[in-house]
Amino acid sequence: MEQVNQVTTKEKIDLVTGGSVTTPKGFSAGGLHCGIRKQKLDLGWLYSDVPAQAAGVYTTNVFQAAPLKVTQESIAKENKLQALIVNSGVANACTGEQGLKDAYEMRESFAKAMGIPEYLTAVASTGLIGEPLPMAKIQNGIERVHDQENKETSRFETAILTTDTREKGVAVQVEIDGKLISIGGVAKGSGMIHPNMATMLSFITTDAEVDDQALTAALKEITNKSFNMITVDGDTSTNDMVLVMANGKAQNKALTENHPEWLLFVNALSVVCELLAKEIARDGEGASKLIEVQVRGANSDEAAQAISKSIISSNLVKTAIHGADANWGRVITAIGYSGQQLDPNKVNISLGPIAVVKQGVPFAFDEEKAKTYLLQDTVVIHAELGDGEGSAAAWGCDLSYEYVRINASYRT
Repeated sequence: MEQVNQVTTKEKIDLVTGGSVTTPKGFSAGGLHCGIRKQKLDLGWLYSDVPAQAAGVYTTNVFQAAPLKVTQESIAKENKLQALIVNSGVANACTGEQGLKDAYEMRESFAKAMGIPEYLTAVASTGLIGEPLPMAKIQNGIERVHDQENKETSRFETAILTTDTREKGVAVQVEIDGKLISIGGVAKGSGMIHPNMATMLSFITTDAEVDDQALTAALKEITNKSFNMITVDGDTSTNDMVLVMANGKAQNKALTENHPEWLLFVNALSVVCELLAKEIARDGEGASKLIEVQVRGANSDEAAQAISKSIISSNLVKTAIHGADANWGRVITAIGYSGQQLDPNKVNISLGPIAVVKQGVPFAFDEEKAKTYLLQDTVVIHAELGDGEGSAAAWGCDLSYEYVRINASYRT
């Protein structure tokens, strides 16, 4: 469908200093310690003053946890949500009928506490798989959601974490229809991260008025280029989701694919998702650096995505980067087994600004300069294929001794 006067420049998107999931009008959040975990905050909630258009994307793991089923059921009724309750410490996955019953009970109790219908309430859980939820502790926590000391966005950001080392929040603002529109987001994720969703949760809010079908389509497309392009360890988990809520409090004209500033909104939403995805990759368990893979010149964007995922998922590439070893052979090997058609004689590879392969053969480079570059906390691998116009980016982290230590004792 033809779109007229579309605005696409990201220069019109402003990053909000200290921005968060409650930067958009009408959203509030909080968190508390209910006793699932020993000391850390473990129960968080997000609330909109009014029902919001909602869309979600979920893990592809066939063992989909009970909270995801309940949340999908809630959204399916009217494509709307008003509130979210999430616990950390216990995933409520592989818990059978009792797990599903507990997820429904969690939804019912929180909806009652907030004075809203159950179908406007989403449920999420993250943590250890196979353990039942301690419902008495969760119920006790829900009874305290209105306590003033628990009503802080930072407490929500902390309550959803598991092995993460830091909170992950961001917000941007754009002007659409002469109205200032905010988009905020929060995420958790550190281990069991792999393309096609993993042990990660992300909740995104906006005060824009957005058509529900357009919002769903935009979220799916953006997720494929952001959250689905990160990896830490190659494991795809059971629980995880990206949810977006748009409550319309900015009072703009309803955004659809035909709105002249639709692409400006999509780009702003993309910025939020990409920044959160990068933060998840950077905070990988035991990680010391963020790795970004940029693939250009592929036969198609899909081919570029497959190749970039192949490189970022390679444990040999990840360990080489951890050791600051410019072992480009591991990169070219990952390209070769990606399953994509390409001409090996056209491939160029560089580590940041340092060319290491040209036309498929080694290119002389300064090993010490390469090592110095690889010691930085962000490393970019460039692969130019020379076969077409396809491009993609993927993000991950190095694989360290600390990753093994964390996961060798996760249950203890």
